[in-house]
Amino acid sequence: MFDKQIYSERRNTLRKNMGSGIILIPGNTESPMNYTDNAFHFRQDSTFLYLFGLDIPGLFGIIDLESGNDLLFGNDITMEEIIWMGTKPSIKELAASVGVSNTFSYNDLFTKVAQSIEKGITTHFLPPYRAENKILLQEITGIPVSQLTVRVSQELVQCLVAMRAVKDQFEIQEIEKACETGYKMHVAAMKMAKPGINEHEIAGTIEGIALAYGAGTSFPTILTQNGQTLHNHDHSFLLEKGRLMIVDAGAESNLHYASDFTRTFPVGGRFTQKQLDIYNIVLKANNLATSLIKPGVTYLSIHLRIAEVIASGLKDLGLMKGDVSLAVEHGAHALFFPHGLGHMMGLDVHDMEDYGQINVGYDNEIRPVNQFGIASLRFGRRLQKDFVITNEPGIYFIPALIAKWEAERINHDFINFNKVNDYLDFGGIRLEDDILVTETGARILGKRIPVTPEEISLI
Repeated sequence: MFDKQIYSERRNTLRKNMGSGIILIPGNTESPMNYTDNAFHFRQDSTFLYLFGLDIPGLFGIIDLESGNDLLFGNDITMEEIIWMGTKPSIKELAASVGVSNTFSYNDLFTKVAQSIEKGITTHFLPPYRAENKILLQEITGIPVSQLTVRVSQELVQCLVAMRAVKDQFEIQEIEKACETGYKMHVAAMKMAKPGINEHEIAGTIEGIALAYGAGTSFPTILTQNGQTLHNHDHSFLLEKGRLMIVDAGAESNLHYASDFTRTFPVGGRFTQKQLDIYNIVLKANNLATSLIKPGVTYLSIHLRIAEVIASGLKDLGLMKGDVSLAVEHGAHALFFPHGLGHMMGLDVHDMEDYGQINVGYDNEIRPVNQFGIASLRFGRRLQKDFVITNEPGIYFIPALIAKWEAERINHDFINFNKVNDYLDFGGIRLEDDILVTETGARILGKRIPVTPEEISLI
């Protein structure tokens, strides 16, 4: 954990920025894998970690805006639990470690919330994403599960987004730790990518690295030589010489801050000229995006600039045609680049997206664009110092999408389908770095994973 003063200051800042009422912050519980005593790996709720810092199941926090008190609910362990799991700190001791002096048993939670509701005190809560917490919120507030989403406190969402979006020095240090682990993971994958190796072997190895140096992976690993599928979690193929392999993988630090990197490289380490031509477009787009990142610039504008770089490069290869700016305006580039340039990152790999993507990535000034490709941009708002974001342009050749656009003559004026059809077995290329927005520009977090063709060939 961080020093208890950090958690106290976060709760006090939230209290100062909110109005009246009580704020409900449920922690996560154990989730059974196939029976009660055999649980999935526990992952604490990120908001609970941010405000209360305790990484154990069965806790619930309340920030009382009326009294100015913070309350922690949980049960001390029983003798039977001690026999199986050993002694643990008491709830009072846990609470004191994060600056909370008011502790109660878990059952007292129901009475406390009921008393507040009877007095007409507003209850603030975030969008619940786990079934057990949805049921719990229904039980303690009386709000049916089906109505919880519409009763979410937008005031609380907005206050927490404003706080969590800007990372302090301690959070940045944790993200850098996750980036160090991510570097080890990706270099190991590059070294193992030899013909005849099973994708499973590499995926298992790098996930082991994530566990060896931190809290495990920050999301399910994407590792495949079928990179035309953007989120391909199938690791069942034997690597073939010359095929491109995408590895999109990240780690969590022990305090659960995330990294998220992507590299694409040829099995055996040598690009063909055809692969190199596409790779260099993506690398140029990635490097340019980093150079454009600075406070005050919208990420939507950078995404559109990168779309032009990709369209221009593909035009030079004869895959696209016509006016590049007009092609991007019509969304023709999205046949090859159908996702957004990046997203926020922190305690979650897609930071705070449980609050609602639009609340995190957009605001009253910058709204989502309802166009294929750009509509998948998770983060478009104006950048601020100490935001942490990803930069992940890509080019993919998705046979089903190509066939659909060709048959329906979508953006036919900007795409040379005869040439594109020569790339149906190409796969895809994505390059992703984690970026800290600095006072004057941007800094890649962690040691940069080998990315130039020359660096990759030396691994």
